[in-house]
Amino acid sequence: MKIQLVHTVEDIICLENLLEAWKEFEKGKKKRKDVQEFSMCLIDNIFSLHQDLLHHTYKHGGYQAFKINDPKPRDIHKASVKDRLLHHAIHRKLYPFFDKTFIADSYSCRENKGMHKAINKFREYANKTSKNNTKTCWILKCDIKKFFASIDHEILIKILSEYIPDKNIIWLLENIVESFSTENKISTGLPLGNLTSQLFVNIYMNKFDQFVKHKMKAKYYIRYADDFVILSENKKQLENSILEINKFLVEELKLKLHPDKVFIKTFSSGVDFLGMVNFPRHKVLRTKTKRRMLKKIKNKKLDLKNNLISESHFYQSLQSYLGVLKHCEGWGIRNGINKIVKSV
Repeated sequence: MKIQLVHTVEDIICLENLLEAWKEFEKGKKKRKDVQEFSMCLIDNIFSLHQDLLHHTYKHGGYQAFKINDPKPRDIHKASVKDRLLHHAIHRKLYPFFDKTFIADSYSCRENKGMHKAINKFREYANKTSKNNTKTCWILKCDIKKFFASIDHEILIKILSEYIPDKNIIWLLENIVESFSTENKISTGLPLGNLTSQLFVNIYMNKFDQFVKHKMKAKYYIRYADDFVILSENKKQLENSILEINKFLVEELKLKLHPDKVFIKTFSSGVDFLGMVNFPRHKVLRTKTKRRMLKKIKNKKLDLKNNLISESHFYQSLQSYLGVLKHCEGWGIRNGINKIVKSV
């Protein structure tokens, strides 16, 4: 019997939680037009949302679609302020409960986790597996094809229902989940722009995490969103596990491994994981990332010369890039950045 969420729907939709959720939501967004419009009649809008939720007349609205490069093109879908406020209210109550059910080595969209901690843990496991580089450490790296777009709504709701006994909460979550679907695929996909989507995919993939850890008995396994690695000194064992992994993903979660992003390499040859190419004694940015970083800095410098941005804006952007380099070997790219900064 799985542990059960003790919160009721009233804990989520009460005025106190909605007001606290608003405080979290509006941080860094106060100058946005849609947020300002909502805040002009804040109490009325929150009370109206509360009444709709209370009487089950709430219906999640549509989405504003746009594209970003992060670094590859991604489709983002932005909900209305009212709907995003509700996402925060739900996240405030559900995240602390579900976070306790996740494995320690799931690192995406979790407090006190993140990309850099995932990379550090990866290197720690690689050193343990290789007995401090005295043995060969083999690494299976996989990626799930069209991750967010492939999340099955029916399976997700079923998983949520295993933990949440309150049917009214399930009704509310189903309302949000069913508000979005990918083109030509009804009841499939989650929008990248929703705060709830980040939690939902971790709940969804927790089923896979538990399978890898407890059924496959993988000692050294790390997942960040749709990227995951298994480390072992036994290459044959990793080769055999690919079919088992794919079978579980297809049959239980209706997901597929990306055929072009599954490989087994040694740690000593360098493994690209989460944007860093990791070697036993150092790590470096992948070549594409270096080129993209230098190109962006050149463009920023050109904007500065043409008075399109302020000097403070330029140096603020520069510091963010230099911050990334603190986590890896980057003498060469730092030298390239210095040449751009000093250029007339």
